[in-house]
Amino acid sequence: MRYLLRRFGTWFAIAIITLMALVSCNGSQISNNVNRWGISDRTTERIVIGTTSKIRTLDPADANEFFISNVFYNTLERLYTFKEGSDEIVPQLASDMPKISADGLTYTVPVRQGVKFHDRTSFNAYAMKFSLDRFIQAKGTPAYILNDVIAEIIANSETELVFKLKKPLQLFPKFLAYTGAAAISPQVYKGIKDKVKGTFQFLPDKLVGTGPYQVTQFVEGGYLRLDAFPDYWGKKPVNKGIDIQFFVSNPNLLNAFKTKAIDVAFQTLTPTQVKSIEANAKDNGWTIASGQGATILYMVLNTQQPPLDDVRVRQALAALVDRSLLESRIFFNQRTPLYSLIPSAFSDSQPVFKQRYGENNPQMARQLLLEAGYSDEKPAQVTIWYPPKYGGNGDLVASTLRASIQKNIGKILEVKIERVENTVGYVFIDKGVYPAYLLDWIPDILDADNYIKPFLECIKAEGNRCIEGSTKFQGSFYNNPEVNQLIAQQRQELDEDKRSQQLLRIQEILAEDVPFIPLWQNKEYAFAQKGVSGVKIEPNQQLPYWNIVKN
Repeated sequence: MRYLLRRFGTWFAIAIITLMALVSCNGSQISNNVNRWGISDRTTERIVIGTTSKIRTLDPADANEFFISNVFYNTLERLYTFKEGSDEIVPQLASDMPKISADGLTYTVPVRQGVKFHDRTSFNAYAMKFSLDRFIQAKGTPAYILNDVIAEIIANSETELVFKLKKPLQLFPKFLAYTGAAAISPQVYKGIKDKVKGTFQFLPDKLVGTGPYQVTQFVEGGYLRLDAFPDYWGKKPVNKGIDIQFFVSNPNLLNAFKTKAIDVAFQTLTPTQVKSIEANAKDNGWTIASGQGATILYMVLNTQQPPLDDVRVRQALAALVDRSLLESRIFFNQRTPLYSLIPSAFSDSQPVFKQRYGENNPQMARQLLLEAGYSDEKPAQVTIWYPPKYGGNGDLVASTLRASIQKNIGKILEVKIERVENTVGYVFIDKGVYPAYLLDWIPDILDADNYIKPFLECIKAEGNRCIEGSTKFQGSFYNNPEVNQLIAQQRQELDEDKRSQQLLRIQEILAEDVPFIPLWQNKEYAFAQKGVSGVKIEPNQQLPYWNIVKN
């Protein structure tokens, strides 16, 4: 396949050069910077985006990786979305905000009319019901997001949907804004079922929605072509289309950007490469779009494994973390220290770890370890496991973190680091194998709850050990009945002030019990060539393609 693509690229380059010679007199828009990877019509009206991310599938019922969510954000639409430049929820395929029953269990949503799918069939409430039912019933990777909260979806007519919830959930419209909870054409997807089981089947290489762009070509590991949809009901894109080129490595992506083979670089360059672009941006006319990301980096502590089964040892570790040191030395200030699991972009975030432990407090840590019965002659021993790509360079992050802790605390605590591939780590982390593990988290729903419930909820416990729930899944096995109760309360609470108090209490308990240590929150970056404008990272971390234009 690669050989065939190279032959095609060579033939096409010759064809383009010939065509340019023929049309140079009539003001053609065709650029002389032909894309050598197979994208066929590099013009000033189309934008080429380069990325090192991979697309496993185009099916929204089976994909929850970050980059494909960005593709969904630009090609599909949901009942609700986030207003541009804001974290405010607004109607998209819904025509208004929902009506909520007194018990909080029923949401009635009016549905927009006059919308077409990319196959030109009509969108209505029945199509939306089909899409969401399929999302849940196909049992793909993200199915739990809606399955956990929705009991039933009813289409009363072409213009009205009714959602019956399993439990009251005041942030439910944010679930309907999840990028994969989108309308897809029943005409295309309805007949794709297993003939024996009758269950929905996935379409990994096709995507038919209602958004401003339609997928017209996809070569796995190669490129993705998006054309502006001419019958789009909403605001029209300012460009004719987007060509996404996939690169195998960060250096390849950086080289493609520096040689102007791509217009925009997005997801992902290393901190060192970002620093290089920042240093040379002014001379080259490059523009840098950045935004406070929603991804967090943190450390899981196994509360059931010695010596971390003693809360004082966990607290000592929390007191020894020097986030600012790694922020400057490794991340070059491209990540921000995090002192709660809830990122600072959310108003309910409180820096509880900084308030309780300060920043790099070896005196407090030593006192806690002495109280726990450890000494220079009898040190506590902790092994921290990490994946190679953690924070862009797992080896450097883990070794610097270890060296910083060891230098400040001395002999009373011995910290070791061990490397493990995430494919292996994810298999064993909920088995209790690892005493400490470095992880990152990308939220499904843009709400403080998505940094609390997936971390701290325990559904079933034996004593203080969680045997079913988020904390088992995360590898901490933490169980606190008060936290479980507060998680349920804040999900139902309509009074914002009361909910803020509940979230604050959860964060205070987190800092006291330390089943996790928050470390950093990321910044998201997109880099644009000179003359390319409209590149902006939204508060929800998404990159809208429809505003990008070559001047």
